[in-house]
Amino acid sequence: MELNNYFTDIYYYLHPKLEHAISHQSVRILQILQKEQSVTVRSLAEALTISHNTASEHVKKLENNGWIKKERSDKDQRKVYLKLTELGLQVVKQHTELDENLLKAALGKLSEEEQDNVMRAFRLLSEAAK
Repeated sequence: MELNNYFTDIYYYLHPKLEHAISHQSVRILQILQKEQSVTVRSLAEALTISHNTASEHVKKLENNGWIKKERSDKDQRKVYLKLTELGLQVVKQHTELDENLLKAALGKLSEEEQDNVMRAFRLLSEAAK
C-alpha cells in the first residue's frame, strides 16, 4: 500500500539517533506498557502471543535495565502490574517517535494549510486505528 511507503520514508528520514540497543520485542513490550493500563506478565504474553516464561524473561531483562518496574495491586496483593519507569518512557519514545527537530524542519517546508492537513490526516488515522 502506498501509505506504508510514505510511512517508512517519514520514519527513515525523521527518526532520532538511537542511544540504546534494544530488540524489536522489547520495544513492543515498552509500547504496550506506554499505551495500556493494568499490564501483567500474563496479559503481555497474550498480547505478544508468546509463552508466559518468555514474557517473564523479557520483563526481567527490561527491569534489570531500569526501564520497567513491578507494582503489586493495592486491591489484590497476588496481582503484579508492570509499569514504565521514567527512563523506560524515554527509551520507548526514542524508539517509536520521530525526532522533534527533524519533524519541525520538515513541517516548516510546508504551508500552514498543508501542516494543518497533515495533522488532520494523522489524527483521523490515529483515531481510526484505536
